[in-house]
Amino acid sequence: MKKIFNLFDFSQKVDYKIEILAGLTVALALIPEAVAFAMIAGLSPLTGLYAAFVMGLVTSILGGRPGMISGATGAVAVVIAALAVSHGVEYVFATVVLAGILQILAGVLKLGKLIRMVPHSVIFGFVNGLAIIIFTSQLDQFKTVNEAGELVWMTGESLYILLALVLLTMVIIWGLPKLTKVFPSSLAAILAIFGIVALLGIDTKTVGDIASIKGGFPPFHIPMVPFTWEAIVLIFPYAAIMAGVGLIESLLTLNIVDEITETRGSGNKECVAQGTANILSGFFSGMGGCAMIGQSLINVSSGARARLSGIIAAVMLLVFVMFAADVIELLPMAALTGVMIMVSIGTFEWASLRTFRRMPKSDVLVMVLVTFVTVVLHNLALAVLVGVIISALVFAWDNAKRIRARKYMDDKGVKHYEIYGPLFFGSVAAFNEKFDVLGDPEEVIIDFSESRVVDMSGIEALNKLTERYLKQGKKLHLRYLSRDCRQLLRNADEIIEVNILEDPTYKVAVER
Repeated sequence: MKKIFNLFDFSQKVDYKIEILAGLTVALALIPEAVAFAMIAGLSPLTGLYAAFVMGLVTSILGGRPGMISGATGAVAVVIAALAVSHGVEYVFATVVLAGILQILAGVLKLGKLIRMVPHSVIFGFVNGLAIIIFTSQLDQFKTVNEAGELVWMTGESLYILLALVLLTMVIIWGLPKLTKVFPSSLAAILAIFGIVALLGIDTKTVGDIASIKGGFPPFHIPMVPFTWEAIVLIFPYAAIMAGVGLIESLLTLNIVDEITETRGSGNKECVAQGTANILSGFFSGMGGCAMIGQSLINVSSGARARLSGIIAAVMLLVFVMFAADVIELLPMAALTGVMIMVSIGTFEWASLRTFRRMPKSDVLVMVLVTFVTVVLHNLALAVLVGVIISALVFAWDNAKRIRARKYMDDKGVKHYEIYGPLFFGSVAAFNEKFDVLGDPEEVIIDFSESRVVDMSGIEALNKLTERYLKQGKKLHLRYLSRDCRQLLRNADEIIEVNILEDPTYKVAVER
């Protein structure tokens, strides 16, 4: 029983009122997002709502940290859209299940820690790009369909009413916390706008104008696809991309919530939770998904810190779908639009703009590029991957330039090369230029006390250098190699001949 209490954080101090109200706010904000993402994927609105319920409930209970919210997301919708159009919803469900299996495998193999390899400049770019996407996605609410069936910008009274309601929502969210924090400002704003529209009979766009959200309990459904090798080959690329995109977005969201709450979640646990949620989502007629940074920030900014808020959000979302669809469909989109715009403002790392003159130019380039890819392609995984690759190349280039050699002759006529900096693929060319094989004396010592042989390229460089000295009939000694460097050289014996004299076991002439 104690484990169950710990699971729901009931053993810790929990403000139940804040958790419940925050969960209710998130549930209301989830509805238009889930519907919109399902429609982007070419699926029915209920597939997005069912995914939001299953993903939200499972990850809130099993996830790597309290406070995070998962559901149907745009990143996943973009991945499965082509599959939905070409092969239908059944293949989408099968893909979601397979993606979940891959995510669980990633968690079991403890790949969640790889998120530590993402530089801070990439996270800044990712967050800023996501904030811009959240903001620009709300601009669709200011469009309407004309008589020709074209989507055009609103004009006249309808535009002014919508703008006034959105601005009022934002003012309430901004101003209420300055007066009291007893009630979540986002929920207060939604209810206030709902009341104003209902009392004054204002004609404005509502949730029901987007799509009907009325439905029942998510039906259990085994995906109706042939269990053949051809079917697996078809869906595997989509599943792999979905799994990767989902984990990257979820783990980055986890990092962001960690920073806000000054606590630390478990990436590997989150991988398993996301995978489990996607498997169940596929079997319960959902389109799958991952962590949602916007809703997570709404939840955390409302004061939620436990798992209860996420559970409430998922359960209330299902209650709305099953029992209160008629009421929820009357919610003004202006209120939800105002909430999401405030989320985008709060998500953007404004501090990153002040660091342009203080950060290295390479970091600024990475941050801007990741933001650009995120906004233009709406591909969060690709944006992060591009940022990590460029950061790694910049790091390699910087380290390649740092290899140096101090040269001197001792009283016995032996020439010494003291190497500083890592010897790896990027620094091999500079390393080779340090040596004067023809002009050196009969005996040469290379001192690695301030250097390390990092990779196979470094080993091959040593191999070729020794060959050059041997051809000239000269002796070459390696000195002060670290233990891991000696292990690299020993392992390389089966692939190349490391021509180091003196010690045949470790290829080291002198031990410190």
